[in-house]
Amino acid sequence: MARTVEPAAQKPVVYIVDDDDGMRRALALLVSTLGYETTAYALPSEFLAQVRPDGHGCLVLDIRMPEMSGLEVQRELIRRGCMLPIIFITGHGDVPMAVQAMKAGAFEFIQKPFRDQDLLDRINDALRLDAENHAGLARRADVTHRLGTLTPRERQVMELVVNGDANKVIAIDLGLSERTVEIHRAKVMEKMGARSVAHLVKMHLMLAEAPAQGQ
Repeated sequence: MARTVEPAAQKPVVYIVDDDDGMRRALALLVSTLGYETTAYALPSEFLAQVRPDGHGCLVLDIRMPEMSGLEVQRELIRRGCMLPIIFITGHGDVPMAVQAMKAGAFEFIQKPFRDQDLLDRINDALRLDAENHAGLARRADVTHRLGTLTPRERQVMELVVNGDANKVIAIDLGLSERTVEIHRAKVMEKMGARSVAHLVKMHLMLAEAPAQGQ
């Protein structure tokens, strides 16, 4: 069997969007101390024109900007299906907006003035979450691909196997011989790459879950 060549993992990028030139440069310099690739934008529209929906990394976003608020940027990313975890930077009077952002799925918000280490810690946590999100999507895509290799009859057998039905019961339900059910069951386990029925059930549950939304 030919081996599947895994695509090279994307390098995470810490995106910074802040209209304040001094703050933007300071944030970019601070984040660079972690060794991460950093891209900074003065205008939300510039960021939105460049960011990919499947991009890896996180976003450090000012919540109050003249061109477009951070909340509007967040809504647009959600509309595009972009999962980048968002860390909002807020002033003291922006706490109600920050709470609204958190309810919409923001990863975290940090108030000015903040300790550099606090922001760096949150960025590290956000990047870990992003890596976990993408790994989950990759696993789901693999299971979906495997499911697509099953014949209609094999799918029927799989549904009954994960339901806990014995071969004899499946044979009666589908009007097949037990031997035929055994053959179909073995094919299902092979094609799905399932090590056990419990593993098959876990994959079935993964497919039944709604795709991840937002952050």
